[in-house]
Amino acid sequence: MRIMAAAAAVLAGLFVAACGGGDDAQKAAKSDGASSGGSKAAGNITLWVGFSDRELGVIKDTVAEFEKTHPAIKVKVVGGISDDKIIASIRGGNAPDAVQSFTADNTGAFCNSGGWIDLKDYMQRDGIEESMFGPASAEYTKYKDMRCALPMLADVYGLYYNKALFEKAGISEPPKTMSELTEAAKKLTEKNSDGTLKVVGFDPAQGFYENAPAHYGPLFGAKWVDDSGKSALAAGGWDDFLTWSKDLIDFYGYDKLTRWQAGAGEEFSPQNAFERAKMAMAIDGEWRTAFIKAEHPDLDYGTAPMPVADDHPELYGAGYTTGNILGIPKNAKNKDAAWELMKWLATDEHAETLLSNGLRNVPTLQSALKSSELTPDPKFKPFLDIYANEHTDTTPITAAGSANQELFQTFVVKFQSGKETDLAGGLADMDKQIDAQLDNAAGPQVP
Repeated sequence: MRIMAAAAAVLAGLFVAACGGGDDAQKAAKSDGASSGGSKAAGNITLWVGFSDRELGVIKDTVAEFEKTHPAIKVKVVGGISDDKIIASIRGGNAPDAVQSFTADNTGAFCNSGGWIDLKDYMQRDGIEESMFGPASAEYTKYKDMRCALPMLADVYGLYYNKALFEKAGISEPPKTMSELTEAAKKLTEKNSDGTLKVVGFDPAQGFYENAPAHYGPLFGAKWVDDSGKSALAAGGWDDFLTWSKDLIDFYGYDKLTRWQAGAGEEFSPQNAFERAKMAMAIDGEWRTAFIKAEHPDLDYGTAPMPVADDHPELYGAGYTTGNILGIPKNAKNKDAAWELMKWLATDEHAETLLSNGLRNVPTLQSALKSSELTPDPKFKPFLDIYANEHTDTTPITAAGSANQELFQTFVVKFQSGKETDLAGGLADMDKQIDAQLDNAAGPQVP
């Protein structure tokens, strides 16, 4: 799986302007036979996915298994598809039958605009319940009361740590609290003779590799919105995260850390700093296990849940998750057959384990988490446990996609660099800006 950046606010605007709102989606779902008893789906359909190269081969092999048990349906799989291409196909009236997106944050745009149909009737007909999926995945595949997507594998974030560097520094186990993380990071940091950074214990600077506010929020009990849907950055948790990260950055020196990052290596390459033992600990997704196996199989490392705020020990073992989403465009030509494929990929235990073993992403189907078909891997297992933890969280789905996160990250970078010093005032101002942003992005409401 790849994390793909998307201009979510633009996506929302394009959909609202071009797709005509939620009414069309509900009409489409009801007109294609979803309410009838049973399915006689058949025909040739096309599935668009974002995967490419080796990962695309995994998808095609799995779909071939679907065709064996659904001989009346033939599937053409097309890889390397971005959300922009999905949107363009919907606007142009030539959309495929089913689509996969890497960007769960865009669920709000897909649902609210009517670009993807409401799956409610299909799910009720076939007995597909939200409880079949992890709670976080059930949340990021719907917007308000409209479910226009199903989950298909998740990304889960945890701690990667270099065992050899730990032993060298006299550290016996991975940290469980943020104060322990800071202490370990300082012990693990090595400097060159000229004072520049040689090995960084842990880099919390936002924008570097997988550092994003969303990935840290659940570790501090921080929430994006309150019960009324208003931005809640100033309500608590985020200030603790920012204070902790700024203190650790100040230990390194912001300028020195920035220079070290410039030579750290590309994240998705064999030059990755953690893979080359230039960074002793890192927050990363489960997919990194596959990268390390392919690129640096001799690296002596371990995985564990991310440390949590000292005053929230109950959160240890949890973390942040997001994942793939599957949907049916409103102008798909064979929605019934597309639903059969989507349903199988998302709710068939065999399909989920095939995908997980091949892509090394976490199954979103609850029963698949403990399937005997999953390839055993002690370094991968912590991510299965994090996903299953009741405190694991995701970002709330909004009509603005990830625009609120992008706005907040801009503030976070300024604060960490020392350009913004009023933390409380800055968070309160962010809340005002994000509330205005969300109001402007609301667009037509789904009935």
